[in-house]
Amino acid sequence: MKRIIGRFHISATFAVISLITGAVQAAQVEVGFSPEGSAETLVVDVIQKAEHQILLMGYSFTSPSVVKALVAAKRRGVDVQVVLDARGNEGNSSKAAMNLIANAGIALRTNAAYKIQHDKVIITDGRNVETGSFNYSSAAAHSNSENALVLWDVPDVAKVYTQHWQSRWDKGQAYQAGY
Repeated sequence: MKRIIGRFHISATFAVISLITGAVQAAQVEVGFSPEGSAETLVVDVIQKAEHQILLMGYSFTSPSVVKALVAAKRRGVDVQVVLDARGNEGNSSKAAMNLIANAGIALRTNAAYKIQHDKVIITDGRNVETGSFNYSSAAAHSNSENALVLWDVPDVAKVYTQHWQSRWDKGQAYQAGY
């Protein structure tokens, strides 16, 4: 597998962070792409590096690698909470992935409040944000052209994303595993 992950050090002039937070921050940024493999690698890395909390919101959810990483995080004591689009996860592969994480004791909600909940975001430890087009799915990892972007150590940005995540969580319904 070819690994393409870009690493950048972003200075205080990083306009997006400045606009979002109103403050000046330095951040380390990593990017990955699929189907080359680096997007999924980067997403799994974000999950594996989490120490206290993982908040995930997604659209399509079928990735065995992401499921495995989330379950492993839960087992090592990380608080893991997931909110997914309700209609985008009605297939058997999605239900199997959702059942695995629910049966591992991971809090899971599905959100049907919108035509689609198209967010693809992971917030870890109140400091780090992964986002981009990359769905947490096998197709995103192996078939689609996708991207993932991680902003490391940006608590002000993570706070804004956490508020957005919470609004989607609040509108979701608890998922009950089918087996």
